Amino acid sequence: MTTAESFALQLSREEKKRRIYGVLIAMGCFYLLFKAFVIAEDMNSGSFIKGMSQFLDYPADILKDTVAPDANWFAKFRSYIPAMIETINMAAIGTLIGGIFAVLFAFVSTRNIQVWPPLIPVARRMMDTMRAFPELIIALFLIFVLGTSPVPAIVAIILHTTGALGKLFSEVNENIDRGPLEGLQSTGANWLQRMRFGVLPQVSSNYLSYALLRFEINIRASAILGFVGAGGIGTELRKAIGWSQGADISALFVLLFLTIIVIDQLSSVLRRKIIGQDLKTGKLT
Repeated sequence: MTTAESFALQLSREEKKRRIYGVLIAMGCFYLLFKAFVIAEDMNSGSFIKGMSQFLDYPADILKDTVAPDANWFAKFRSYIPAMIETINMAAIGTLIGGIFAVLFAFVSTRNIQVWPPLIPVARRMMDTMRAFPELIIALFLIFVLGTSPVPAIVAIILHTTGALGKLFSEVNENIDRGPLEGLQSTGANWLQRMRFGVLPQVSSNYLSYALLRFEINIRASAILGFVGAGGIGTELRKAIGWSQGADISALFVLLFLTIIVIDQLSSVLRRKIIGQDLKTGKLT
């Protein structure tokens, strides 16, 4: 047997071992999941299986209330539009302010643009901290301090957006072409001028694309934050569910669903145009 044949045989044996180990690990995971489900079912007195048999009862009640002759569904749908606009405004303000802070954090946390080195780990840890806590946790704390209003939701969105976008923007900065920076430095341009004319033109389209994507996420987050008293459509939805108002619940769900679809489509179109322009100009990083 030649050396190549021996190596191929050994490689085949190692591949078989990996497959066997993979199957055994998968079986072990499925077994643990099954045992965990059995334990949870016993602790809940069998309510999961019983609840699954009644899974469609609640949606059926909502649909029944929606199509009732006295439901007045369209009037309720129109009455909740201001709450939806408030939710969109919360997301827009949070995304705008958080995006501005994210740009600042991105520029002081990127290694290849001549930032003062001790500042980089400080900025990165601050972004990690802001990104670590979900908006809901931050909003709950702020509601306890500031009271129930859209302000806690906006602040929570700003903090989380700053951490999330700052990380993405920093990674975009690390992939820039350093040629323009070196050319500007050779002409005597200071650091701010190098960032303004050497970095921003390369990354601005990527920044906008990521910001639009984050805006979509923040609209969903704003709706969720309403459940804890932060205003917007989430607060109206909590009231409707609490009072078992089926027509109101369906109107709110449809309004939220349509709004998210429209904004997602608009954002997707804008992002595709931005990416298409970058591909044509060669600026995509």
